[in-house]
Amino acid sequence: MCGVTGLWDRCGRRSPDELAATAKSMANAVAHRGPDGCAAWTDSEAGLALGHRRLSIIDLSPAGAQPMVSSSGRFVIAYNGEVYNADELRCELSASGLSFRGHSDTEVILEAAAAWGVEAAIPRLIGMFAMALWDRHERTLYLVRDRLGIKPMYWAEFDGYFIFGSELRALRAEDSWSANLDLTSLASYIRFGYVPAPRTIYTGVHKLEPGTILKLRCGQRPNFVRYWSLEDVARQGQGARFSGTEEEATEALDELLRDAVKRRMIADVPLGAFLSGGIDSSTVVAMMQVQSPRPVRTYSIGFREAEYNEGQHAATVAKHLGTEHTELYVSPRHALDVIPQLAEMYDEPFADSSQIPTYLVSKLTRQHVTVALSGDGGDELFGGYRRYFRQSGLWQAIDATPQPLRTMTASGLRALSPATWSALGGLIPKRQRPEQFGDKMHKLADVLAGEPEASAFYRQVVSLWVDPGSVLTHGEEVSGPLEDPTIRNIVPDFIERMQYLDTLTYLPDDILTKVDRASMAVSLEARVPLLDHRVVAFSWSLPPSMKAGNGSGKRILRRVLDGYVPQHLIDRPKKGFTMPVQDWLRNELRDWAENLLSERRLSAEGIFEPTLIRRRWREHIARTRDWHGPLWAVLMFQAWKERWLA
Repeated sequence: MCGVTGLWDRCGRRSPDELAATAKSMANAVAHRGPDGCAAWTDSEAGLALGHRRLSIIDLSPAGAQPMVSSSGRFVIAYNGEVYNADELRCELSASGLSFRGHSDTEVILEAAAAWGVEAAIPRLIGMFAMALWDRHERTLYLVRDRLGIKPMYWAEFDGYFIFGSELRALRAEDSWSANLDLTSLASYIRFGYVPAPRTIYTGVHKLEPGTILKLRCGQRPNFVRYWSLEDVARQGQGARFSGTEEEATEALDELLRDAVKRRMIADVPLGAFLSGGIDSSTVVAMMQVQSPRPVRTYSIGFREAEYNEGQHAATVAKHLGTEHTELYVSPRHALDVIPQLAEMYDEPFADSSQIPTYLVSKLTRQHVTVALSGDGGDELFGGYRRYFRQSGLWQAIDATPQPLRTMTASGLRALSPATWSALGGLIPKRQRPEQFGDKMHKLADVLAGEPEASAFYRQVVSLWVDPGSVLTHGEEVSGPLEDPTIRNIVPDFIERMQYLDTLTYLPDDILTKVDRASMAVSLEARVPLLDHRVVAFSWSLPPSMKAGNGSGKRILRRVLDGYVPQHLIDRPKKGFTMPVQDWLRNELRDWAENLLSERRLSAEGIFEPTLIRRRWREHIARTRDWHGPLWAVLMFQAWKERWLA
């Protein structure tokens, strides 16, 4: 894995030395992404420079160094990621008479672009990548991001400059650019806990969206080419559903996943895997182990608090599969040590508290290996989130209820306090009772009183703050996929629609961002075989009944895993990669949080409504309500602002 940066001075104001120095400065800002080397390349006549930080994974020799120039001299690349079908493409290119200097996948991408053209070569790649390709003849810059958004790319255009990089901190290293807070993006962040693409927290800075090529010619504005579309994949899959039996579907998925995992086991450095003991990571590790001549190295995180701990389950699965397993049990002390680093690690506000254990398991893993496979993506592809099933039944009931009755029901739900609802919820068997039952009943009241449309309903379900306008003194949200009623025409089935929306938004902007920043902070490459685009296409061809049924998901994935791990080792309630932040905020983290949420500070900064924030903080401390999710979003912004906008 690597760090990519670059600058195009389209007005020709900088000397070659200045261009190179800027590119290197930008690259050094993301040195953690590539500790094994730093280099820059310039086209002084065009005013363009590419910077690169290298984490050596494939071809550790100088022949794999970047920026790399094609054999013809026409194309130059700075690239972050891995292409897993590079060997096949290399053979095809070699058959046409091309000779390769090394065996890196970087050289394969470069020569494929030179031989076939950038827009024809990119769709043939299997992998994760974010890259910059410069065509010296046409003076055209291409920025490319992989199909699912596993690897990041940011860009900005201002005053005749075009700058880009793997992280926002790289852009900040370009002195002529000024960082200004985008209040519209802040409103979206407060709702979701992340800034949805293509926006960023800064005015005028953009995320390149997944599956997209940005094409920029001299003297022109950026042009966007969508080379892969989830909409196309979803439509094609639904239009040509898998027609075989469930046994045949299981065999097909098993074969496809084995290939996806095998391809991601190629490395010239030590390799391992994250293992939570859940379905997704256990499937990945099982397929690694059957294709490995030695025990796979696996790593997991556990918690002393039993309701959050999956460590013992991971250890049991590891023992069954025969892996070389290492685990770390997380204490509040670990969290306290990590929290001061979060704003530095995530150089955009980010409020998924599982960022802490994700960093800790990455740090643990990096002590032993340089590459780790992860099970991320299984929930979105195969319908694994519990909220899908809860909200599906709930939505059917809501949709069938007249608005006056919904309004009356909402009033009735609000008549009892969350504490009272939680007490009543004690009558429900624990396995069937949602966590934070009282708070969820009040959230249901908000849903009942809201817009009678499925996507808008789901937006409320996944919102940290249902009304960001009440939290902020300025800033209004812009609409996105979760506000788009036409998506029901693309994906009619409710649960599949939720999967679709999550794959468009939550997966790249939350889950994959979390994994990328946490792993790259310790120079660890994380690979995600379940997000092989061929697996994504297959998942969309499956009938909904093969993915979800009887109140649970991942039906077909479970059947695949049954061939490797006994059901009793896996069949248990899903915990997720969560941690007891709500309790830590009341105890070990209280002083840290109080400082960031002090009324004096909030009033002086003028961004948040102090009265509302302080009331919810007091309620949380007093245990009358659990507001840890919404408060964590505010805390992470405050910590980010202190680091990056002070």
